[in-house]
Amino acid sequence: MTEMRAPALRGCFCCDQDIPSSSAPSRRGFMLGAGALALATATGGGRAVAQATPEAKPFRIDVHHHLSPPSYITASKDLGFGEGLMRSWTIEKSLDDMDKAGTATAMLSVTTPGINPVKTDVARRLCRESNEYAAKLVADYPGRFGNFAMLPLRDAEGSLREIEHALDTLKADGIALMTSYNDKWLGDPLFLPVMEELNRRKALVYTHPTAANCCVNLVSTQQPVMIEFGTDTTRTIADIVFSGNAQKFRDIRWIFSHAGGTMPFLIERFVRNPLLEPKTKPTVPDGTLAELRRFYYDTAQTSNKSAMSALAAIIPPSQIVFGTDFPYRNGIDHVKGLREADVFTDEQIASIERGNALKLIPRLAS
Repeated sequence: MTEMRAPALRGCFCCDQDIPSSSAPSRRGFMLGAGALALATATGGGRAVAQATPEAKPFRIDVHHHLSPPSYITASKDLGFGEGLMRSWTIEKSLDDMDKAGTATAMLSVTTPGINPVKTDVARRLCRESNEYAAKLVADYPGRFGNFAMLPLRDAEGSLREIEHALDTLKADGIALMTSYNDKWLGDPLFLPVMEELNRRKALVYTHPTAANCCVNLVSTQQPVMIEFGTDTTRTIADIVFSGNAQKFRDIRWIFSHAGGTMPFLIERFVRNPLLEPKTKPTVPDGTLAELRRFYYDTAQTSNKSAMSALAAIIPPSQIVFGTDFPYRNGIDHVKGLREADVFTDEQIASIERGNALKLIPRLAS
C-alpha cells in the first residue's frame, strides 16, 4: 500500500514552523482489501456503513481494547481499586463486541490504574500473571487478539526482566504503559534504562492515561476520566518530546490514546514552547511538529467531528489508528462515529481501521 501524503502546509503565524492548512490528503494509492469491501456497504452520501453482514470477513484492528486478567481483578478487590466494567469483563464480551463491529483483532491491554496502586513485589507478580494470561488468549483465539504487555515501570530491574519475558518468551506485540507513575511522566530520568531497552528493541509502546496523584478529586462534580485523563496524555507527550527522549529514542514507536488528549487543541503552545523555554530548543531540532507527527494516535472516545478535525489538522491520517476503549465504549460506536464525523475519505478510514496498524504489527496481515 502506498502511504497517504501529509496535509498541505502553510506558515505558522506564531513561529517559523509550518502547520497544515487542510486535513484532506491525497486519495491516491490506497486500495481496500477484500475483507473491507465485503464488510462495507454504501449509505446515503457515499460513506461506508458500520454494520457487519454474516458473509463479511472482519478486518478492523482495535489497538485500544482492555482485558482484566483474573489475578488483576482479585488484586483490585483486595486493594480497593477499580470497579464496575473493569471487574465484569469477560472474553465472551470482548468477542461479541468485536463481531458486531467487524473487528478482526483486538490488541489487549490492562487499563488504568495499571499497577500504580501496588508495591514492587506485587507489581512484578501482577505484570507477569497478567501478561501470561493475555498471551494465552492470543494462543487460544488465533488471529483475534494481540498483546500489549504491562510493566512495573517504577521498578527498572523488574521492568527489564518483564520486557525480556514478554517480548522474547510470550512474543507480545508491544508494551503498554500508563501515562504517569506516581507523578512521574514518561520523559522522567527514572525511566531511562527502560526507554533505552525499548529503543534498542524498536518496541511498539501503547500508552493509556491515568489520573496523576496531583489531580485526583480536584472537583467533586467531575470524575478524573472526564478531564484528567486527556490532560495526563498531553503531559506525557510533552514530557517525552521536551525531555529530549523523542530525539534520543527514535526507534520507540509510540501510540497515544484518545487522539492525543488535549494536545491538538494546545498545538500552538506546543509549537511555541521552544521560544518560551529556550533550554528545550535542542530537543526539537526540526521543530515540535516533526516530533508529534512521528507518533501514532488512536480514535478511542474521540471518534467525533470535533476531535478528529483537530487531530487531522496537524497529524497525517497515516499516523491515526482505530481504538474503541472497550469495555468502556463499544466498537460499533467508533465505526459509525468516524464516518459521521465526515473528516476522512473512505480510503483514509480504511487505513485508520486496519492499514496503519498493520504497519506497526505486520503479523496481523496473515
